[in-house]
Amino acid sequence: MKKSQTQTQISSSPLKQTIAVASIAAGIQFGWALQLSLLTPYVQLLGIPHKWASLIWLCGPISGMLVQPIVGYHSDRCKSRFGRRRPFIAAGAGLVAIAVVLIGYAADVGEILGDRVDSTPKSHAIVVFAVGFWILDVANNMLQGPCRALLADLSGNSGKKTRTANYFFSFFMAVGNVLGFAAGAFTHLHDAFPFTLTKACDVYCANLKSCFFFSILILMSLTIFALWYVDEKQWSPETEKEVNGGGEVDDGNMEITEEVTAPSKEVRVPLFGELFSAVKDMERPMVMLLLVTCLNWIAWFPFLLFDTDWMGREVYGGDSGGNVNDNARRVYNTGVHAGALGLMLNSVVLGFTSLGLEWLARGVGGVKRLWGIVNFILAFCLGMTVLITKMAESSRRDSAVLETVAISPPVGVKIGALSLFALLGVPLAITYSIPFALASIFSSSSGAGQGLSLGVLNLAIVVPQMVVSVGAGPFDEMFGGGNIPGFVLAAVAAAVSGVLALTVLPSPPPEADVLKVTAVGGH
Repeated sequence: MKKSQTQTQISSSPLKQTIAVASIAAGIQFGWALQLSLLTPYVQLLGIPHKWASLIWLCGPISGMLVQPIVGYHSDRCKSRFGRRRPFIAAGAGLVAIAVVLIGYAADVGEILGDRVDSTPKSHAIVVFAVGFWILDVANNMLQGPCRALLADLSGNSGKKTRTANYFFSFFMAVGNVLGFAAGAFTHLHDAFPFTLTKACDVYCANLKSCFFFSILILMSLTIFALWYVDEKQWSPETEKEVNGGGEVDDGNMEITEEVTAPSKEVRVPLFGELFSAVKDMERPMVMLLLVTCLNWIAWFPFLLFDTDWMGREVYGGDSGGNVNDNARRVYNTGVHAGALGLMLNSVVLGFTSLGLEWLARGVGGVKRLWGIVNFILAFCLGMTVLITKMAESSRRDSAVLETVAISPPVGVKIGALSLFALLGVPLAITYSIPFALASIFSSSSGAGQGLSLGVLNLAIVVPQMVVSVGAGPFDEMFGGGNIPGFVLAAVAAAVSGVLALTVLPSPPPEADVLKVTAVGGH
């Protein structure tokens, strides 16, 4: 990327402020975990047709592709007296609260508008649900982008503090996952809010409402505290400074003092013009980062989208189709619940790994080497799904009652599958932190805005998600159905991503060099 005109004096902020901002991730991820654990029965209650459901679930990557670059661009230039990032974080949190209320009360609103309680699909409720779900995805993207950009601002020019900030963000994502999955597994949470159980809203719906109330409480509490505690200075073009020489670095508090001169004129570039220019003029480090990130997420999305389905279908041998017997459906649901337990184990490992990432990076010789190694771990785990599936199928074939009863897998197969979920928490912690830290460091080196740079990085995440969402089903059908073909392709993508991370991805500059460059939006 070309050197931006918006360069400024940089100094890092206390670690407590970084932790306060990073903690917002717990509130964001709490809501996402609730969606994964509770929305499926709720969608069935509303009677959303499969062809409509696929369009609804595509809203995540589509909104991410559009919203994050737009929000990143405008947050780099926001002149509010409350700061550049905080207005967007506050607006995102407020929209999340509105969205989850719409989702939770979709069935009730649908009944008021004319839906019959005893019939499906509930067309009015589906419209309310779809609107709420799209708003929720837009709001989450409004939150995550500015939060990560603010963490980069608070870290100043310190590469180590930038990485640490993203490690804490990843850790709090794990905390939110654990709390969200735990809340979703507690089937009597609606007892705390008796009014949530209505004629149009059964126990699943009431539990979803109750969980979302807790989600709003957690997210708003963490957001309000962070925005109150973190002092973000007002930005304006007139106060932007251009570096005119080296700085003095104090190892104690990482403060940087620069001689500065004010630029004579601000040059405004339209959003998509600057976005196109940012992509066209990207320097090699950022291009390689986008390539490795894209392959990394091509590897992740098949498993993230179908992990619990794999447990219910391939590992446990159940089925959720409309023409299966009750026992097969029961076995499938048991497998899905086992997958939810695996996701909780995954989140616990993710959280502990996030806290030790700096130590792990030093132990293996740097963050890019660590990323490459864990991508091979990801490829190994995805490949192991084939072995676990074959072992489960073999145990069912050996059963004399295979034709009439779906057999639960042996204990060893269950332990192997859950261990795989847990081990995947290690590479997931790196995926949630290191790419964003490297994007912040590389954008600092090139003088690009943090918000816009993270928005460009997000394109390397949402495009693979859209490809996998649309193409995974047809690809699996080409090889006889099931989830294994997609997992095998994902394993190959993970291995290629690991090779590229080790060979072509540049290492971030040493700390001393990072401290000499300037970036947009120091705090």
